Amino acid sequence: MKDKTINILEKLGLSILVPIVRLVAGEDRGAQVDELFRTVGIPVFAIGVFLLMWSVLATSIETSIGSVPGPGEVWQEWTNLVEDHRAEREKEAAFYVRMEKLKVKYEEQGRPWKVRRYSGKPTFFDQIWTSLFTVFAGFLVASVIAVPVGILCGLSPRFYAAVNPLIQVFKPVSPLAWLPIVMILVSALYTAKDPYFEKSFVSSAITVALCSLWPTLVNTALGVASVDKDHMNVARVLRLGPLEQVFTIIIPSALPLIFTGLRLSLGVGWMVLIAAEMLAQNPGLGKFVWDMFQNGSSQTLSQIMVAVFTIGIIGFILDRLMIALQRWVSFDKQSAAY
Repeated sequence: MKDKTINILEKLGLSILVPIVRLVAGEDRGAQVDELFRTVGIPVFAIGVFLLMWSVLATSIETSIGSVPGPGEVWQEWTNLVEDHRAEREKEAAFYVRMEKLKVKYEEQGRPWKVRRYSGKPTFFDQIWTSLFTVFAGFLVASVIAVPVGILCGLSPRFYAAVNPLIQVFKPVSPLAWLPIVMILVSALYTAKDPYFEKSFVSSAITVALCSLWPTLVNTALGVASVDKDHMNVARVLRLGPLEQVFTIIIPSALPLIFTGLRLSLGVGWMVLIAAEMLAQNPGLGKFVWDMFQNGSSQTLSQIMVAVFTIGIIGFILDRLMIALQRWVSFDKQSAAY
């Protein structure tokens, strides 16, 4: 039971909880307490020191709209945003109750009824969802392009020689440079009368894809090029076709490096997204930060700090999820340890 629980925790990327399981099982209590102190105690202590320094220094820094908010003010704004979300959901529920009553009334009178949707303002949590949806859309597009191209680069030195100059030129380009080009192209080409996605979403997702595909492409190419030659010789002896070699030999062998690239790409995409949403006005966390900056009220800094911590925590969770996914599908567990 203990080993099974530990195995599940490790696959979920929750290795930090393993010492607790071993401690409960009575396994080498001294070593487990030391490990728990190292993995939990020290980080908690460091966070406590950070919060203390922040609260002490915050009041001594004055800006044009007041002093820098401390942890208490930021937490208060978080609770306010939670309450705003709850109130908005209650308004939405009441709106649909009214619409349902009106629908029944119209149907009794034989009058045509047009479905109406709630048009209230997006809450902070709605904006979080929009950002997550946008980053995963861009990340998916980037992965679909980067993995096959990376495999081709790893298999063919000539193809890599042809693609490498483009990689080196476009990889360092900032999202702030890509976004105006993307917005112009989207405006010119995405001209559907009733589009399924807003142009701001499409522009943000494409910008994320353009900036985040390079780590996956490079790491995939490196992983494929590093596949043991003996494995390839065995594939030739077994007379495996090209596609069979890719799916049975090359991808499984290169999977640790492919996942390293995917983790880096998702992290880059999440960072790029905020800047893209600010300029494209996609209603996500980037727009929330921009709106708070434009607002300039006494609560502005606190709300921006809430967004900063939210962005950081979500980025950390996304990275942990990628590690957990790698452990589920990869034979190399050590490469997913951090």
